[in-house]
Amino acid sequence: MKIHKEGKGILLWTPVILFAIYYSLQKKEVFNYRQSIGFAVVSSAFYFWLIYFFRDPYRIIHTHDQYILGPADGKILSIQRVYEEEYLQADRIKISIFMSPFNVHVNRFPMSGRIIYFKYHPGKYFVAFHPKSSTHNERTTIVLENEDKQQILFRQIAGFMARRIKFYFKKNDEVRQGEKCGFIKFGSRAEVYLPVDADIQVSVGDKIKGGITVLAKI
Repeated sequence: MKIHKEGKGILLWTPVILFAIYYSLQKKEVFNYRQSIGFAVVSSAFYFWLIYFFRDPYRIIHTHDQYILGPADGKILSIQRVYEEEYLQADRIKISIFMSPFNVHVNRFPMSGRIIYFKYHPGKYFVAFHPKSSTHNERTTIVLENEDKQQILFRQIAGFMARRIKFYFKKNDEVRQGEKCGFIKFGSRAEVYLPVDADIQVSVGDKIKGGITVLAKI
């Protein structure tokens, strides 16, 4: 199983830190035999979960100019018509995706095109499924424009556990649909803002895969 680059440092240092904690507690004679075994079991389970969290599965991406693909793995939290005021300043269909700590957290571009807007917003850390997380949490806003001048906006939003958003591109970069664009650590949310006449292909509650599931046709 391939491990994403964002997890390699954490996976390297976590065993060292856990061993240091164990050694310190043992030296102070805090643990008896059963507690030592319990600590080892919990530590091992936590480490294997970290490996699972930072997995980066291989995916075959089928690109299509008229399709908007999911930017992340997760569950469709809501689909609603809203006014997007940061950049587009127009009504849009917003699709919100909740990424649990057990989902793949690699983020991908929903469509091919050029990045015409990018902004990082520091913020709070509401749980990712909270409505205020969209506007109050740490987040990035990215706007893509394709060859037909169609524009979509998508956001990476940190959740309660997430404390670091990574985005690997910059304004004016040309990008490919399904290409890996970033990573959010430990539970988060993604949003896509589509034209109001987009043909939505998903429903609330659907489980989706980034770069695989078609969210809409435009």
